[in-house]
Amino acid sequence: MKTIKNPPTKEWASICKRATLNQANLEKKVITILEDVKQNKDEALIRYGALFDGVELSSIQVTNEEITLAKTLISKELQEAIQLAKSNIERFHTSQKEQETKVETTKGVSCWRRSVAIEKVGLYIPGGTAPLFSTILMLGIPAKIAGCKEIVLCTPPNKEGKINPAILYTASLVGVTRIFKVGGAQAIGAMAYGTETIPNVYKILGPGNQYVTKAKELVQQEGIAIDMPAGPSEVLVVADESSNTEFVAADLLSQAEHGIDSQVVLTATDENTINRVIKELEKQLSSLERKEIASKALENSFSVVLNSIEECIEFSNVYAPEHLIIASSKASDYIEKITNAGSVFLGNYSCESAGDYASGTNHTLPTNGYAKNYSGVSLDSFIKKITFQEITKEGIVNIGNAIELMAEAEGLQAHKNAVSVRLKEVNNV
Repeated sequence: MKTIKNPPTKEWASICKRATLNQANLEKKVITILEDVKQNKDEALIRYGALFDGVELSSIQVTNEEITLAKTLISKELQEAIQLAKSNIERFHTSQKEQETKVETTKGVSCWRRSVAIEKVGLYIPGGTAPLFSTILMLGIPAKIAGCKEIVLCTPPNKEGKINPAILYTASLVGVTRIFKVGGAQAIGAMAYGTETIPNVYKILGPGNQYVTKAKELVQQEGIAIDMPAGPSEVLVVADESSNTEFVAADLLSQAEHGIDSQVVLTATDENTINRVIKELEKQLSSLERKEIASKALENSFSVVLNSIEECIEFSNVYAPEHLIIASSKASDYIEKITNAGSVFLGNYSCESAGDYASGTNHTLPTNGYAKNYSGVSLDSFIKKITFQEITKEGIVNIGNAIELMAEAEGLQAHKNAVSVRLKEVNNV
């Protein structure tokens, strides 16, 4: 993990640039997969399962028997932990419901907006080196609260053709309607286009590697909505003299163990703090089961010495991290200065793992700098807003002339006439 000392502001953007695969080559591969799925449907999915996941499948849909069995394979303690997390996530996301408010903009003109659930949504749950059943809570719970009628889930199986029981248990718990043993870009194609087995959906949500992210971006161009271009996980930590270096190191490693393409960034006001954290990293790393993965992620990571906490926050706003931890006893003093971040963790005891699992906030967040213009998943991700208006005779009289003048100025005579015929009818009464 290299250390950069007091870089000039003009170099910050280049320092913050993430490493990516060759985009032209990546896009070409993903387009080939998507077209194959569009044309060959289930046959293509089974073929890619053998090619990429090393599994020979006769059926890609998870059966009720498999779900029932999964419940018996989960310990009571883990079930209770998942249920606690579910309760907190439900409470936080239920609070995001908006009151429907009718506004009379002019006498006789009423306008309002109604939240309507997206009928069919697809959830992508990564398999890879960790069964991310927690992501099912983050996506399935708000989908259910929103009132989505069909909630489809795709996740890659292991080489025995099985899905981790924690994934199946959690999916059943939150009300996922159908589960499929498909991963990668091919899963995104299946949910976008539909196959003999997998229904097409109106919106696809969930994190994934760069192939999954690119597939989501490409199907979006064909009219399928997505949550965001979420890719490899990342965290930026702001540390000062009040930080607990053991905690900081643990937080950095909690992200580094996600995958070799994850990135962790440490910013601090003095090099001594960084050196202490790096020493603690080495100590904690040796005891991790996923130390090889975390080690490679650290090679792709860096620390930065800056002049003040305010400057660290400014650097963070340029980086726009998925997760931002302000490991300081004065963390709340800097809230107003934060403009770009997916989710923020304040103080020494607000570990990022809490947001990943059980505090209640959503962990499906924008990465790769997209926190500059994207929000994390919320209840709003599963609904659309439809506006309504109701205009009385009095209302059309009050705004009619203004509409006529504006339509005429734009050269849209039929627009003007739609008002004029009504004004004529009202005035003749």
